[in-house]
Amino acid sequence: MRILILGGTQFLGRALARLAVAQGHDVTCAARGVSGVVPAGARFVRVDRDDPAALGSLAGAGFEAVVDVTRQISHARYALAALADHVGHWSFVSTISVYAEHATPGRSTANTPLLAPAPSDVDGPVGPEHRWYGGCKVSIERLVRERMGVDRSFLCRAGLIVGAEDPSDRFPYWVRRLSAGGEVLAPGKPTDRVQFVDVEDLAGWLLHAADTRLSGTYDGTGPAMSRAEMMAGVAAGLGVDPRLTWVDQDFLLSHEVREWSGERALPLWVSLPESAGLMDRDASEALAAGLVIRPLPDTVRATASWMAAHPAAVRQGGLDPADEAEILRKWHAVRDR
Repeated sequence: MRILILGGTQFLGRALARLAVAQGHDVTCAARGVSGVVPAGARFVRVDRDDPAALGSLAGAGFEAVVDVTRQISHARYALAALADHVGHWSFVSTISVYAEHATPGRSTANTPLLAPAPSDVDGPVGPEHRWYGGCKVSIERLVRERMGVDRSFLCRAGLIVGAEDPSDRFPYWVRRLSAGGEVLAPGKPTDRVQFVDVEDLAGWLLHAADTRLSGTYDGTGPAMSRAEMMAGVAAGLGVDPRLTWVDQDFLLSHEVREWSGERALPLWVSLPESAGLMDRDASEALAAGLVIRPLPDTVRATASWMAAHPAAVRQGGLDPADEAEILRKWHAVRDR
């Protein structure tokens, strides 16, 4: 298969290109080339997607499939204008952030309301909080469906993507923290739900979708698990026996511990019940459509190996050890009264 990846220089795009080359596909990556390099065996074409004509030279290259991960509406519009009439299948990597409601666990693509499309004067996410991110992805989904039609388009609403080369501080935080040992602050309850997908598994599914001309809209994420199961999987991958202390969410919030990611945060933790569905979506449709999930310890080992080999590339967000120790001290003082 001749496949064009719009990107291919970091995380999911690189994983996709690397796997496609390994499977024997003819792979071209079109990108600016400022975020990294494409894997060995892939062809690199330097393009500036801000230029409406940038992809025009690739229209006659005979690509059978395109995969795009953009969050810029104009980039998607220009790509579709240049290539839609020349390829048989178009995969767009969207996000579960397109949903307007995250409180209800177990929802699927069919029964979750969407955000409104981004306003006409917005082209991409704005500011450090990535305002309009979900709305921009909604807008691009519409463009892809309108231009490619339902039968030639695959919309993959990815959940949290984890694994080697993860540019965030979310999953790597827990690999680093459990590796360090000692008393570990575990947020919320052991039964709270956590959900994500290994980057290699998602890349494999995108290739499967392109090769089989899979169409439709799916949530690209693995089955939800309890936080206790996640911690056990991380521990198994590292070969450690962590000493976990579970701390109530109200206590954490009252001590200004942030959710999800960033400084003074406990990654992959969201407050309940208002965000109960964010990491507990119904993954059954994706699994039935060919998404294969590897054991969590395998993801942990791959992540840990990459972190050890590229320490400078790993973001150091999350809860600082001194802050963690102080919160644990205060928690024990309250519990021991």
